[in-house]
Amino acid sequence: MRCNECGAENAPGSKFCTACGAAMEAPTGATGLAPLDTDVEHARREYEGAGGRISYRIDGTTLQVVTIELEAGEVIYSESGGMSWMSANVEMKTHSGGGIGKMLKRAVSGEALFVTDFYVNQGRGTIAFACEFPGKIIPFDLKQGESIIVQKDAFMCAEKSVDMDMHFRKRLGTGFFGGEGFIMQKISGPGLAFLEVDGEVVEYTLEPGQHLKVDTGHLAAMESTVDFDVTMVKGFRNILLGGEGLFLASVRGPGKVWLQTMPMSKLAQKIAHFMPQAKSTGAKGVNIDVGNLLGG
Repeated sequence: MRCNECGAENAPGSKFCTACGAAMEAPTGATGLAPLDTDVEHARREYEGAGGRISYRIDGTTLQVVTIELEAGEVIYSESGGMSWMSANVEMKTHSGGGIGKMLKRAVSGEALFVTDFYVNQGRGTIAFACEFPGKIIPFDLKQGESIIVQKDAFMCAEKSVDMDMHFRKRLGTGFFGGEGFIMQKISGPGLAFLEVDGEVVEYTLEPGQHLKVDTGHLAAMESTVDFDVTMVKGFRNILLGGEGLFLASVRGPGKVWLQTMPMSKLAQKIAHFMPQAKSTGAKGVNIDVGNLLGG
């Protein structure tokens, strides 16, 4: 890398010339973005991939973004429409991701019908995936044969070696009353996968027999060893006056569970409560409830 001021040769990626101290500029025609910079307070440490594995960095606090570096031979995929920005040398290939059966499974589990592969033919490319909702991005480095079960629509992107499939709970109670916990996704290794969850993340490691009862909307992910079922809330007063509904998710160890603090569904219900309600009248048009509009 040649200095424009004194002409001295410097190592690739140098920020300053070792001979004269002048600031170095990227060579004209460079297609990639600047190397990932982790010298910022809110950035998580960069994951340095090796041997055909991607490198990445997660930025942000409540609206995070994962920035991924690709080299030739490395492929990342996401549901169609998931990409936020990318360098000019990144190529795209949209496909069914395994045929009609896989497409239908993704549709049922809340994902798009098609998936898109991202790769570079030469050099180094940069691609970013941003959260669609205030929350966190969780990276999982899955080993061969290792799986996690996640809420539907949590999948963000993954290395090409990672398999994503639909996961049904087999018990009737879960099927009829599980709500958000009934249809989930199964993410299997080997490879890196990225999930987006709503709000903050709380992680529990459950020992064999340890038991948690969780509102199904707060269950973001769990290891495949965790047993999941749905139980009825006990007590007539609790059902009528408790405000928690009839059923709760029951998770039992061994294994890890990841809980989210602000499910999108609950936030939507809360916002809807404060929205002005349109009331129809005998006359044409609509009558807005002004008292509700003003919070009265």
